[in-house]
Amino acid sequence: MAATPESPAGEPARLHKFSLSVVVPCFNEEDVLLLTYRRLVEVLGNRDFRLQIVFVDDGSSDHTPCIIANFSQEDARVKTVLLSRNFGHQAAVSAGLANADGDAVVVIDADLQDPPEVVLQMIEKWTAGADVVYGIRTKRKEPLLKRTGYSIFYRTFRRLADIDAPVDAGDFSLIDRKVLDVINQLPEKNRFFRGLRAWSGFRQAGVVYERDPRAAGYTKYPLRKLIKLANDGIFNFSTVPLTGVFYVGISMSSLSFTGLVLVLVFRIFDIPIFGMRPSDVQGFTSTILTILLIGGIQLVSTGVLGEYIGRIYYETKGRPAYIIRDNIVRPESAPPPG
Repeated sequence: MAATPESPAGEPARLHKFSLSVVVPCFNEEDVLLLTYRRLVEVLGNRDFRLQIVFVDDGSSDHTPCIIANFSQEDARVKTVLLSRNFGHQAAVSAGLANADGDAVVVIDADLQDPPEVVLQMIEKWTAGADVVYGIRTKRKEPLLKRTGYSIFYRTFRRLADIDAPVDAGDFSLIDRKVLDVINQLPEKNRFFRGLRAWSGFRQAGVVYERDPRAAGYTKYPLRKLIKLANDGIFNFSTVPLTGVFYVGISMSSLSFTGLVLVLVFRIFDIPIFGMRPSDVQGFTSTILTILLIGGIQLVSTGVLGEYIGRIYYETKGRPAYIIRDNIVRPESAPPPG
């Protein structure tokens, strides 16, 4: 892809003649897919660039595979990737990225909460020299509890992660081909795309937009999956929990040693505490509370260690993050639809 003279920021600005791939992970989205396809084509289909839409079915149990396969049979711009089972949203995103052919690649959910019109703003920043353009969500039209949870996660992730992760930026983004090649070459199997995108570096910029409600259907991300996604983000990009366990251990050891010394002093000299002498107290309650406190901390610490060990276990097995059952593309030589 050719480049124009340098942009004001010192980066080469890109020409408008390029190919754009739009990766759309899908899981039981039969109610909204036709709307999504039509909206993407309407907004991005008649531009100066060549459009490719990559639908990835993540083992849906409804008619999603048939619907997106029909898109591919009718429109040569659509590529359909069918996974052998449900591997999860991040695996579906990875499969789409591996099958995207464009000079620039957009990741967008099938529910139309992220407006395709925002992609045009991302393209403007990309043609001006940005390598990664991510969407920054504002005014989410979702329940207060869910919005609060997202807000806490993004700020916690930014504080704990070893990368400069933008706040309120999900998977919706545009990345340059060179960034895509870097991400596709990473060997890890348990992927967190928005984290890998920030980790890759390059020149990154944000586009602020208002997130819409779902166009149809219902969310496929219940609380359980959201918690798992948050865990993947934190444990994949931060060792702070391990450091925290270490400091908790040091603190408890110091506290226990100090308490031991004080108890010995009070016991030896029979010093009264709040009007009661140590010899008058049997210590059953304090002993039980101390055991429960230390036991709870040990269990939490073991759980944190288990998270990291479990991820090492899955990575060392070397299994692929996903398996493709079928890849459907209509030949370019086929007549256009209609």
